[in-house]
Amino acid sequence: MKKFLAMLLTVAMLGGALAACGGGETTSTPSGNTGTPAGNSETPTVETVDINVGYMPNYGGLWSLMTAKEKGFFEEEGLNVTLTQFEDGPTIIAAMENGSVNFGYIGQGAHKLCVQGNATIIALSHISNGDALIGGPGISTVEDLKGKTVAYSSGTSSEDILRNALAAHNMTMDDIQAMDMDAPSIVTAMMSGGVDACATWSPNSLTILEGMEGTTKLADNMTFSDTTVSLASWIATPKYLEENRDVAVRFVRALMKAMDYAADGNYEEVAQWCATQAALDYDTMYNQRGDADWLTGKEVVDGVADGTVKGYYELQQKNLLDGGSITEEDVCPVEDYVDFDLMTEAGNY
Repeated sequence: MKKFLAMLLTVAMLGGALAACGGGETTSTPSGNTGTPAGNSETPTVETVDINVGYMPNYGGLWSLMTAKEKGFFEEEGLNVTLTQFEDGPTIIAAMENGSVNFGYIGQGAHKLCVQGNATIIALSHISNGDALIGGPGISTVEDLKGKTVAYSSGTSSEDILRNALAAHNMTMDDIQAMDMDAPSIVTAMMSGGVDACATWSPNSLTILEGMEGTTKLADNMTFSDTTVSLASWIATPKYLEENRDVAVRFVRALMKAMDYAADGNYEEVAQWCATQAALDYDTMYNQRGDADWLTGKEVVDGVADGTVKGYYELQQKNLLDGGSITEEDVCPVEDYVDFDLMTEAGNY
């Protein structure tokens, strides 16, 4: 794994032993390897399965998804993919629970719902740096937020970056006028002067910082990189995995192949695919390429094998607990909601 990621593992181990959790366990029924390396003309025939995938309209939510689609990796795995756009992870999980979406992408904040048993993590996507706490005119430090109105979106990485920044300055949500709203409304409220500051993610953070005068980035994910980690993951419900584990393995395998390609310097090509899908201009999408450490599929598989990926999720859970997003009753072994076996099986390509 890349050097700055490896540094996080030491901190992750401080998460230590974790207590029993209320979330359901993932299944471990094995399934055959139906994939072959990209470009192999001898790919075995597999039954075509229709799946609906929920994504968010930014580079992080689309980079591996669109690469898998455009490079034919889903087709290799016998998957006919329909894409559905959402604005945040909790909404994707709700759609999965009602059966309208089979697989989904989530950012840091929605992982608390996985800890609580609502969804199972089937693949690590990337280590994020796209979240930001932004001060408007006259707000240049976190301390300046005292008594000010701050827009955020509860249950998402927006809330996490806000809570982490406040805690780092011995403040809590009680010290501000926190205003909960959805992601598009945050941009509107901030740029119209309806709020003093906001916590949001890319590309909304870039839109505000580049389009509004007098703004200051007060914190982002790297501000806390020595003690926290912000993860993005792919998920499914425990029920869907129990009934369709082989489909999930094929889906993750296609994503891993795509990650190998997309993380190999092909940012311009990938950004164009993402911009077209999200109906955003190319420059807006391309500028998001610095929002994360884009892991290859092989890096994820190797990280599962040596315990690095487990360490990330342990540290993440500790951060969620310390920030008040989950309770002591929620705390559990990460194996209860992260399917490492599935990642390993999917990585056999």
